Amino acid sequence: MSIVDADTDVVRLGCGSHSLLFGNDLAANDIWQHEQLREGWPWLPTDRLNELTPPSLSLHRLGAIALDKGCYPGQEIVARLHYRGGNKRHLCHVLLSAVVASGTELRRSDREFVRLLLVVARDECVEALAVIADDVSNNLAQGTENTSDEGIVVQLVNSWPD
Repeated sequence: MSIVDADTDVVRLGCGSHSLLFGNDLAANDIWQHEQLREGWPWLPTDRLNELTPPSLSLHRLGAIALDKGCYPGQEIVARLHYRGGNKRHLCHVLLSAVVASGTELRRSDREFVRLLLVVARDECVEALAVIADDVSNNLAQGTENTSDEGIVVQLVNSWPD
């Protein structure tokens, strides 16, 4: 359940156990990003806005896609992808062997391998949310084809298919 709480000089916006805190006396607090990453809440880098469809971000599991409601921008595309099985990419939680910028597109054999959204480095561990083609995701799950042309090793932690 999302909450808004204002206590003294701190404002807390939250989703369950992870919240974003605003205030004058707070140190840099990115714990909320890490928690949302692990839960698969996609945050899109500015340069990736309007590039991905809601199904490729696995938004159905968050209740953010309605297939039976009236018109909204993109609703016909979302419904067509759902009912005809056209969506071949999904959101995944991955570990990376090195820090790279959010929004980076990793390539393998000169084609898109992994499209990174949010990258968070904490305690010598680099985690990211990425949109990955289903065939590549299957290879990552089996431990094959897990290194990009840039030398970044990608390990699949979780995925949210349809």
